Formats: sequence, C-alpha cells, structure tokens
Amino acid sequence: MEAGKPQHEYITVETLFAENKKRLRLTLMSKRNRFDKKITDKELHRPGLALAGYVDLFTFARVQVCGNTEATYLKQLTPAQREKTLRQVFQFDIPCFIVTSEYDMVPEFAVLADECGISVFRTPFPTTKLIQLLHDYLDEKFAPLSHIHGSMVDVYGVGVLITGRSGIGKSEVALDLISRGHPLVADDVVPVVRRSGGALIAQVNETLQYHMEIRGLGIIDIHAMFGIRGIRKQKKLEVQVELVDWDGAQKYERLGIQEMTCEILKEKVTLVRLPIYPGKNISMIVEVIALNQRLKSFGYNAALEFEEMLTRKMRGQEPLPTQLDHTLE
Repeated sequence: MEAGKPQHEYITVETLFAENKKRLRLTLMSKRNRFDKKITDKELHRPGLALAGYVDLFTFARVQVCGNTEATYLKQLTPAQREKTLRQVFQFDIPCFIVTSEYDMVPEFAVLADECGISVFRTPFPTTKLIQLLHDYLDEKFAPLSHIHGSMVDVYGVGVLITGRSGIGKSEVALDLISRGHPLVADDVVPVVRRSGGALIAQVNETLQYHMEIRGLGIIDIHAMFGIRGIRKQKKLEVQVELVDWDGAQKYERLGIQEMTCEILKEKVTLVRLPIYPGKNISMIVEVIALNQRLKSFGYNAALEFEEMLTRKMRGQEPLPTQLDHTLE
C-alpha cells in the first residue's frame, strides 16, 4: 500500500476554470490573466479583512471569494481609497477571485486585477452555494490518495475491499461476486481517497478500467461481459476482507465479539481476516460479511446479542423478547 499523498499537488487557474465553467456557470470579468497560476490549497477565503486593511494573516494563496459584503464595502469608499485598498490586496500572489451572485463590483476591481495579472470570474450562484460546490471540487482534487493491491466490490450496498497475498484468489472471488450481481469498482490496483469527514472512497482505476486478470484464462473485460450492472465508478469502503491461507496452528476469530480494524489513510476500517482452503465458499461468506456489516450499521450485532442471551440464561433471567417470539405462523 502506498502512503497517502494528495491526488494533485496543485491545479492551475486554467484547470479550475475549464472544469467548472459549466458547473458553476463561470464567466470572466477580467482578461485571461496568468491562467498558469497554481492553486495549492483546497480551502477558500473571503478577503473582507484584507480589503479593510488587515493583511497580516491574509491567506492569499487560496481562491478568493467576494460576495455582497466585499462589494458593498468597496462601493462605500472614495475612488482614491478604493485604489489604495485594491492595490494593497492585489500586491499578493493571489490565484484568482470569484464574484458571487453576479454582484456589480466597482470598475477599478477588474481594471487593477488586469494590471496585477489576477483573473476575476463571476458566477450567478450565491456565496454559500458557490463555496459549497467549489469546496467539494477542491476537496476531491486535493484528497489524500492511496493505491491498494486488491479487488473492490459493492456487495449488497456495502463497499468490500478484498485483499491478500498475490495469487490467493482475490480476483476469482470478485468475479464470482460479480456473477452474483454485485458490481465491480476496481481490481488489482484500487485507488482509495479520503474525503472530508473521513469517508474513504474507492474509485475505478483509470488505467485498468474494468479489466481483470484471471490466472489460467487471461484478461477479461467486466463491462463488456456483464454490462452496466456489473460495474460502478466509486463506492465508500466499509469492510476489508483479508484472505489468508489456512493454518491449523493459528487461532482464528470464532465469535466476532472483538471487532478487528485496520488503518487506511489514517482512518479505521473494519477488518475480517478470512482463512481459506479448497472447497470453502468464499463468495457466499463475503456476502454474509456484507450483510452482517449492514446489520451492525443499524445497531444490531449478532455476536453481542448472542453473548447477552447466554449471560441472561446463566443468571437464570428470562431472555429478551425478539420479533420471532410474536410470529403467528
């Protein structure tokens, strides 16, 4: 597994504009000034304090978002004050400005931005909406990325990452799951990114796409073979199933009370270490693992419930009622 690094160390203003022109309905207020400028920070900044004269903590390397507050403030200044204020701010190496809600900025804004080589864009979206959409875009661009050797499958709505030593049968298990109706996300090399809030998202491998190597057979195309039902572009990673060779001397989990976890991109993920041997139906067990994980997400843990039932019996207490106790059949 590779250490988590950002997908991009930087993007250019040109990339930002090209990839968001339609989505954010961006238009240029200025000339195409220094579209090669680098954006290295996923956070956005409102330059209100900087326009008011306080630039000691001005995070100028971020994309600057101007809304009604900034537009109204500049209009209240005299022409001489506006020029002084804008020149003080524009002296910094700012990537670009985005003016929200198509507010009418003072004429000096675009003129001085051109003079200082800073691009200014306009969007009809209100400030809050623009910040939300643009933050999601930048968060994806700068999200920490790791590549994991394994197969990623969506099993009953649960993202399952199948790992194990080379040749143990990860791809074969994934293929069997696909044939059972569970779509493939990626095989062999699985890109995983960490989004805001700590969610781990496994994505399709852009190089391998949906091709899979089956030893003894060769390369197959899952998309061509199973159609759209057999693939998906990304899925939240919730469980890692590690296939290990059966070893009679080893002790394996029998009850499931103590849940194991592993760490991916500094986030904890449920880990199930699954010993395999000829004749064992691994695909069916992986399906059960996924269903069990869904139950846990709804607050039901079969192992803990079973332990509670045994404890109550040993204490001579009545078992807790279940839905099965009330069936009429």
